[in-house]
Amino acid sequence: MILLLAMIAAASGQHDFDFAVGTWKTHVRRLKDGAWSDTTGTVSTRRIWNGKAYLEEIELGALHGLALRLFDPASGQWRLYWANASLGALAGPPAVGEFRDGRGEFYDSESIDGKVILVRHVFSNVTASSYHFEQAFSSDRGKTWEANWIADLTRTGPEPLAEKADAADRNRDFDFNFGKWKTRVSRLTAKKTWSDYEGTSEVTPVWNGRASLLEVEVKGPAGAIEGLGLRLYDPAARQWNLNWANSRDPELGPPIFGEFKDGRGEFVDVEAVGGRSVFVRNVFVLPSKFEQAFSSDGARTWDPNWIMTFER
Repeated sequence: MILLLAMIAAASGQHDFDFAVGTWKTHVRRLKDGAWSDTTGTVSTRRIWNGKAYLEEIELGALHGLALRLFDPASGQWRLYWANASLGALAGPPAVGEFRDGRGEFYDSESIDGKVILVRHVFSNVTASSYHFEQAFSSDRGKTWEANWIADLTRTGPEPLAEKADAADRNRDFDFNFGKWKTRVSRLTAKKTWSDYEGTSEVTPVWNGRASLLEVEVKGPAGAIEGLGLRLYDPAARQWNLNWANSRDPELGPPIFGEFKDGRGEFVDVEAVGGRSVFVRNVFVLPSKFEQAFSSDGARTWDPNWIMTFER
């Protein structure tokens, strides 16, 4: 009975952000350097990943923001990620929390001006045509909170805006990957044998093409694999950072960094795998191949463990 109740609660919680799907006009008040400023903009939110996540895009003048919301059915909680197109990377750890009685509260801790503070995000006053959002900081361990971003949103349409790739300042490295694909995955198992999975994937532009979103669904010997990839471009560093999550563990892993040269994209980081730190390399060979490999000898040799091919 306890397990059944937990499953019902998880299924219900997965729809917490359904109210936000569509297009909205937003009025934002921001506190900066002790003074408040007002601005208006557009917010567009859509379901992604077969309804297991939501992607929100925000345009406030020169500010292009993105919020990715992933639901963890095991805990019944959400992880909220944020990114700014001018920085091209996720900002800090996700805020984690849940909805209760129509009010969503989400918390994390961040370092601001050299001091670690608590950050709270609140969604409230939710109706079919409007809702309220507020971000606040606390420097006294949650005793008091100071709001610094207050937004009131009014619905302008039931559907999210159509995704386009028409930004003049965007990087075009991943344009080759836009669209729907028949996808084959070869995966190295713990027994050092290869298993094949087949299914589909889709890559859509984000921020008018400044970033892209990969959704993968394939099936094979061990069941289904559902993956989500968010690719963000840092215009200052001239590098991409790739962020990945899977439905069995709906949390973005550490980003992997790199760039494209001569039709080949190479991205490398260091991660803990099986209790050891190893180099991880992702390689894209245009137009239709991806390979992941590990190295335990300082990138002198590489052992592939995941190969993915795409066919229109």
